Amino acid sequence: MTKKSQKTTYRKEDRHYLDKKHGILIQRIIVTDIQGKIEHYSLAYIDPTISTQDNGRILGYDNSHNYHHKHWFGTVEAIEFSSFEHLETKFEEEFWEIYHEHHSKK
Repeated sequence: MTKKSQKTTYRKEDRHYLDKKHGILIQRIIVTDIQGKIEHYSLAYIDPTISTQDNGRILGYDNSHNYHHKHWFGTVEAIEFSSFEHLETKFEEEFWEIYHEHHSKK
């Protein structure tokens, strides 16, 4: 009988609701190994008041399905990955641009 080895991982999930009533939120999920190396990540801006495509995900980056990709208003495209920190900064910049465009008082 062989014993399965289990890999220890740590999951950190943050959800910040911008409007809980309408389901508008920023979500950040990071799964790391025991040494702190990121194995899985997901950054998402969900706003069903703008679009219901892709379950309301307006903008997102993740590495599920074994490749790094971007979600953008219902479309998915592969991206070049340099670092998680760079991607997180890019996500924040794009999020603020979209959010202000759609939710600023005119």
